[in-house]
Amino acid sequence: MEIHLSSFPMMEIFSYLDAYSLLQVAQVNKNWNALASNDFLWRKLCQERWLFCDMVTLQLLGKETWKQFFVYRTWQEHVKSRAIPEDFTYKEIPLECGVRGYAGYISGCALTRNGQGKSVVCMVSSKNKISTWDISESVITWVSPVQPASIKLLTTLPDMHIAVTVDIQSTIKLWDCHNREALATNNLESPCKSLKAVISKDGPIVLAGDILGNLYIFRIPDLHLISAVNVFPCGFDKIDCSPQKKWVLLSQNHPCIYPKVFYMSSLLRTSEFSAPVSTVLEFSLCKRAFWTPRREDRVTLMSRRGRPIVTRFETFDMKLEENGNKTIVKGDLVASFSLQDYNENPKWMGVSDKSVIVCSTGSSLLLFSMKGLHLQTFQYSPEMIVRLWVDPVHVIITCNDGSIDVYMWEERSLLLKMCYRLQNGRHLPPFGFIKNLLCDDVSIVQLMIDRQGPCFLMAYTLNICS
Repeated sequence: MEIHLSSFPMMEIFSYLDAYSLLQVAQVNKNWNALASNDFLWRKLCQERWLFCDMVTLQLLGKETWKQFFVYRTWQEHVKSRAIPEDFTYKEIPLECGVRGYAGYISGCALTRNGQGKSVVCMVSSKNKISTWDISESVITWVSPVQPASIKLLTTLPDMHIAVTVDIQSTIKLWDCHNREALATNNLESPCKSLKAVISKDGPIVLAGDILGNLYIFRIPDLHLISAVNVFPCGFDKIDCSPQKKWVLLSQNHPCIYPKVFYMSSLLRTSEFSAPVSTVLEFSLCKRAFWTPRREDRVTLMSRRGRPIVTRFETFDMKLEENGNKTIVKGDLVASFSLQDYNENPKWMGVSDKSVIVCSTGSSLLLFSMKGLHLQTFQYSPEMIVRLWVDPVHVIITCNDGSIDVYMWEERSLLLKMCYRLQNGRHLPPFGFIKNLLCDDVSIVQLMIDRQGPCFLMAYTLNICS
């Protein structure tokens, strides 16, 4: 006997399905197809997979239905995984010796089905200049005037085509990478040690940390100072924001200084909060921090401490709580483990959207659950791993022989799958290192710094829409 359910209970059942299952049930009949294509179901899936979907409309995304956007954006994300080495073109541009070596995408790149996407990189191309490079065309598209002081740090905001620099005189400048002169300028009272530009729910901002442990937040585009707070007794190395910019983690690789997590709104809405809202995570010698992709409240920290050196990972879930009229932040430790049975200690790490920790030593790529269960190992020899990139779709490593390996996260497991190797790159010189590794839909970019020779920006560009 066939049982026919009304639309309401069917929608309730379908709401528990993932995207793959929804596409399958849509093939049963016309009625199921209509229900499984409902915008309510697909918007929920889009919001779970891409947190920015909470803040945008379909009109801004250029699609008519949330199902269309989900399928299209998933295709964009995986086009690099489906490629083969012959689909890439290798290009490089020489830089002046002695550059500090900072680079970032200045284009909000998205690959289209009808043609090549466009990647533009902004870089510190000399001690006193920044420039932009169209990777696809292999041409420099803009160069700033020579600055009166050497540029110390650079950060970019690709969605707004904006770059922010700070020089050794603590002058912060905002550039649109079209006009010769900076759009806005401001100054820090002490030398800057860390710099980051992000788009928060309250608008685009610049976060800057000085050597005295102060955090400054400036508004984009006029660099108006929104707030300033003393965080540590000395400067902090890293500024790490959660995917939706709800939280900002500040850390320093120091035995007596623990990472501190701020609730971003309390730093931006100074009229609503009497003081910034934050908490300390009891974790010393923080070497790396990585927010779990497609989640907003989970962060994993890595330290290297002791003799012999032991690498430790701890994962925290951040929570906001109301205590009377006061908002407080708590960081709950949900998992931790140490690596004690490995000859080498990891230098780089990242986390998948399933909370799988991936880390690299010189000779191996290792995967663990957040509680320390060993899941997978990829061995490397004679080449050595020198840099690691992790995002919700890919894991990309660069080796000292110039090769790049591209992996992808398997959809229905916790493991990685090897996709291909790119081998046209320049070998790393004896005194060289990879300062930046950048990836978008259509390119993989490395900035190679050589302490005793020329520096290069090296790029692989995807030239076939697979």
